[in-house]
Amino acid sequence: MAQERREGGRGREREERDDGMVDKLVHINRVAKVVKGGRRFGFAALVVVGDQKGRVGFGHGKAREVPEAIRKATESAKRDMIFVPLRSGRTLHHDVEGRWGAGRVLLRAAKQGTGIIAGGPMRAVFETLGMHDVVAKSMGSSNPYNMVRATFDALKSQMHPKDVAAARGIKYSTLQARRGTAVAAEE
Repeated sequence: MAQERREGGRGREREERDDGMVDKLVHINRVAKVVKGGRRFGFAALVVVGDQKGRVGFGHGKAREVPEAIRKATESAKRDMIFVPLRSGRTLHHDVEGRWGAGRVLLRAAKQGTGIIAGGPMRAVFETLGMHDVVAKSMGSSNPYNMVRATFDALKSQMHPKDVAAARGIKYSTLQARRGTAVAAEE
């Protein structure tokens, strides 16, 4: 069954399921529709889901009740997951920038032991992704939806060095030598 626990006192829920997926609630928005008899309230939820091994997705769900909105958002997130190549299973291969609307994020690879230095919605994405060391800066919009989408835009452009070497038509070992690290250290 699902286990619920608090993460670092930040007040965001984190659930780990039997299928190995971890989901984090990023944002809940209450909306009101004015009708003849008063107001009808609805809820919109933004959820990030990942397997902590390089796969992550986000979803948006709307409903009259909070649990139903979260369930819809979680299902949506599981349908649209992406794979992100990680260096040594802990950080990015290269620095990258992402944009969505007025939101802009800068993601930088970090040394081992740095931790996740990121604010709000970006932190939820990195934790569910399984990234341990990253430095992130958000500029422009602080809207959680724009920040999550900009983060995903940046993560989608992340390339594994083997793919970069193939695109340039050079050997992987040559690319690693230029970078200043040994091939053995990567594997």
